[in-house]
Amino acid sequence: MNIFRLAGDVSHLVAIIILLLKIWKSRSCAGISGKSQVLFALVFTTRYLDLFTVFISPYNTVMKVVFLALSYATVYLIYMRFRNAYDSENDTFRVEFLLVPVIGLSFLENYAFNPMEIMWTFSIFLEAVAIMPQLFMITKTGEAESITTHYLFFLGLYRALYIANWVWRYHTEGFFDQIAVVSGVVQTIFYCDFFYLYVTRVLRGKGKMTLPMPV
Repeated sequence: MNIFRLAGDVSHLVAIIILLLKIWKSRSCAGISGKSQVLFALVFTTRYLDLFTVFISPYNTVMKVVFLALSYATVYLIYMRFRNAYDSENDTFRVEFLLVPVIGLSFLENYAFNPMEIMWTFSIFLEAVAIMPQLFMITKTGEAESITTHYLFFLGLYRALYIANWVWRYHTEGFFDQIAVVSGVVQTIFYCDFFYLYVTRVLRGKGKMTLPMPV
């Protein structure tokens, strides 16, 4: 494992913890897309089906369990514990527009045509677009609380660090995973505009990130 992979995992974990703490402390999930969180839970579920059959390292196993547990805890808080504060009126992205093409691509583009490999490929493709309901929600409402933007920043940072990880592994090990790399680049592109707004608005001390109004 290299420093970029480790930093990426830490950033990913920090993002999820920030979101959980935000929900728990405020007793509210306002401004958070439950649909995105369900998609992320689905990502981890389909990716870690080998949890009890394949052992790589203690670190790998622990991280799998942690990400699964935290993702489902987030979904529970949004849809069960604090469901009265869930902003369903603005969380209206049609997730079937993501799931249908992702399922199709998973059957067409994979490294081996078997259930485990197709599920893994599905998780990679789905992760690339799982944040779209959250970004759509921010666009629809026109603003996002600073804590929500911190969550998105660390989530985007995680993907950017993983790109650095893939570049490092290619140069040091000759390793190249086309499916993971292409999906990771696509996901990072979704965050580019957000990164700009985050730096120019949130980091300059504004309580919320407000989107610029069209002229």
